[in-house]
Amino acid sequence: MAATPQNPAAETPRRKASRHRGEGQWAAGHFTPLNGNEQFKKDDDGLNVRTRIETIYSKRGFQSIDPNDLRGRMRWWGLYTQRKPGIDGGKTAILEPEELDDEYFMLRVRIDGGRLTTAQLRVIGEISQEFARGTADLTDRQNVQYHWIRIEDVPEIWNRLEAVGLSTTEACGDTPRVILGSPVAGIAEDEIIDGTPAIDEIQRRIIGDQAFSNLPRKFKSAISGSPLLDVAHEINDIAFVGVVHPEHGPGFDLWVGGGLSTNPKIGQRLGAWVPLDEVPDVYEGVISIFRDYGYRRLRTRARLKFLVADWGTEKFRQVLETEYLKRALIDGPAPDQPVERWRDHVGVHRQKDGLYYVGFAPRVGRVDGTTLTKIAEVAEAHGSGRVRTTAEQKMVVLDVAKDQVDSLVAGLEALDLAVRPSPFRRGTMACTGIEYCKLAIVETKARGASLIDELERRIPEFDEPLTININGCPNACARIQVADIGLKGQLVLNADGEQVEGYQVHLGGALGLEAGFGRKVRGLKVTSDELPDYIERVLTRFKEEREDGERFAAWASRASEESLS
Repeated sequence: MAATPQNPAAETPRRKASRHRGEGQWAAGHFTPLNGNEQFKKDDDGLNVRTRIETIYSKRGFQSIDPNDLRGRMRWWGLYTQRKPGIDGGKTAILEPEELDDEYFMLRVRIDGGRLTTAQLRVIGEISQEFARGTADLTDRQNVQYHWIRIEDVPEIWNRLEAVGLSTTEACGDTPRVILGSPVAGIAEDEIIDGTPAIDEIQRRIIGDQAFSNLPRKFKSAISGSPLLDVAHEINDIAFVGVVHPEHGPGFDLWVGGGLSTNPKIGQRLGAWVPLDEVPDVYEGVISIFRDYGYRRLRTRARLKFLVADWGTEKFRQVLETEYLKRALIDGPAPDQPVERWRDHVGVHRQKDGLYYVGFAPRVGRVDGTTLTKIAEVAEAHGSGRVRTTAEQKMVVLDVAKDQVDSLVAGLEALDLAVRPSPFRRGTMACTGIEYCKLAIVETKARGASLIDELERRIPEFDEPLTININGCPNACARIQVADIGLKGQLVLNADGEQVEGYQVHLGGALGLEAGFGRKVRGLKVTSDELPDYIERVLTRFKEEREDGERFAAWASRASEESLS
């Protein structure tokens, strides 16, 4: 379809680079690496590092790893060095990478569409117990993350994962990352269209192919036919959202250019309707545009959202159609607004085949290997062989007979996995934080878990949908800008003038219903210790001041700074 990365301009007319001269766009003839990341990718494709891991590094140990592999190419196989214990947040931006690196790794298991069999889940749990000190966090991109992984154990971990059809291929790095999919694809009673065949074909065609393994930055994607809009499509580089065309029937609305971090942007519709069987072609066209035209000079401006913002949707669609697809796309409708605020599939729900699925909420995505193996056992004991992860750090058990539901719910809740959680348990999300992440400034997971307990104790009567997203740094892995209450970790001054862990507060962000970014009140920061008091105070004011049926995000956008402080 598209030109190869070795000569991406071969089939593309030369364009005047104008203000983007020197941005490193391959399609403009700029092939000279403009930073260290582009240099090491040009020197050797990241996918090639697997051979060195298997034949050299796993045998000779951590000290044998080439620095460009250690902090670069190993990400192509889901490996990041984790933070050395005992380094406080004030040193995060000061120390050199080698001073922050521990001799252990985070390893991310790629779970496209969130789809797992109970046999696969059991293997994930067993690997956690044997090689990862029991760690196994559920991410907001449907993956599982291990910590404490030794390089010596990586080949054996790969063998065990791949024996059951799992992979860490391109789980990190400047690559096509995991493809988000509806956790209830193919079974939900209200589903518009099942995107699973497209996810499978994209995996087969794109993932692990060196034609697409050197992108300017990460490439995040999502495909869902659920009317709940359950894959955070607004903040992905590319997303396919289920819609019904008045003439052509069910298909997908195409979005591009979403993303958060320090320069957040909501994705934009191209106004195109894509039938299911054409989704892989369109995906390949968009990722090829990113590869060929994406900015490779500054890492901070290399995501697809910057190209989309500069080009605009009309030009982006025109280039996609004329240079890559070689045909016009069909105009189509926008997705309807979801009728439900929660889109995590928590609770008991009927499937279209008469069976039931049961979604449950761990605390801030934190589970462990023992719990995962027990989830597999409980599911199988109640007739299920399939589970799903969600884009909200939750899990779902599929295919449960009606007479087995109550017993399954009891079995899950005995593991502290809430099927009927409070709004605080259900709506609180946290990134990895300073415990393991080299970019983090503050603690997140333990802080989120304790916050849930404290809010449940203080305001047990609160029953409104509410999201509280906690991030350890400005990079927004936990989506702080699109939460009702977003907490960006930073060091702040307490009442005694001492520098302590705390958060900058964002209020009133949302996805789905009236998607947009939260409001920052000037100077509104709280220490970690003050966090329960602050949230209790704000929620009390919300209950006092809200209009009938008003959501927290709508209230926060109009409330006075005094009410929000």
